[in-house]
Amino acid sequence: MYTIMLLSSIFFAFGLYLLISEIVKVPTIQTSKGILSLGKGSAKAKNIDIYLDGVAERLSKYIKLNEYKRKKLQSQLKTAGINKTPEKHIASTIIKAGIPVLFGIPFLFVFPVMFPILLVVGLRIYFKEVRFPEEKIKIKREKIENELPKFTRDIEQNLKSTRDILFILENYKQNAGQMLKDELDITTADMKTGNYETALTRFETRIQSPMLSDVIKGLIAVIRGDNAVVYFQMLSHDFKQLELQKLKQEAAKRPGKIRKYSLLMLGCMILIYVVVFVVAISQGAKGLFS
Repeated sequence: MYTIMLLSSIFFAFGLYLLISEIVKVPTIQTSKGILSLGKGSAKAKNIDIYLDGVAERLSKYIKLNEYKRKKLQSQLKTAGINKTPEKHIASTIIKAGIPVLFGIPFLFVFPVMFPILLVVGLRIYFKEVRFPEEKIKIKREKIENELPKFTRDIEQNLKSTRDILFILENYKQNAGQMLKDELDITTADMKTGNYETALTRFETRIQSPMLSDVIKGLIAVIRGDNAVVYFQMLSHDFKQLELQKLKQEAAKRPGKIRKYSLLMLGCMILIYVVVFVVAISQGAKGLFS
């Protein structure tokens, strides 16, 4: 009986989705996939994005954001590499969070206790999607900061023979990590078409890292004619100390992880002995009663 009710609820929700898709004129999967592939380059579009992109596009027309919030979210999306307007991002978030709630409506008539669970799931999805650009920027910032000690040492060495900042940045791009390389591509292109200081300031604003701010400060000093070799030597030393501290923190976390797996292995070994012991006792008991 419950199986029939559950299947009926699933089919009802799916039918409701098809009806809404027809009303709002959602594009076909092939069309959406083609559009998303163009926007994301060679990356494959996720199925959830393919299904929901058309609905989010239409819903975004009814979402109004104040100017400050829109500019802030637009900057975050751009820095995170998410090719969406702020309104479309909010619409996509609402839709993804609403799917579990939508599936929970039929359960109100069949299994009411499931609806609060699906409502909580929807809320978790909403807050996760809202914070997604910030989390992506945070990961990007951490990867760039991990490379800054090497980047600073390279600048220090190059400043002994040249003061051409554009040459130094383009030369480092060849050995840079992907995150920093992408940002340097943007920055060097900006420098070629505009003011050097403005391009570097935009680079600093996009990442919003105190460590990167120190590097940009030194580069701007070089552009203005200062001899910043000593500054970058000191900065390289400071970054090296920070790098060592991070490595020590990572090493301090390892014993806890190792202890967890050691306890798991110990539990498995004890379980093996227990099984052997139980089998031996059961076989001995059979011998006694036979």
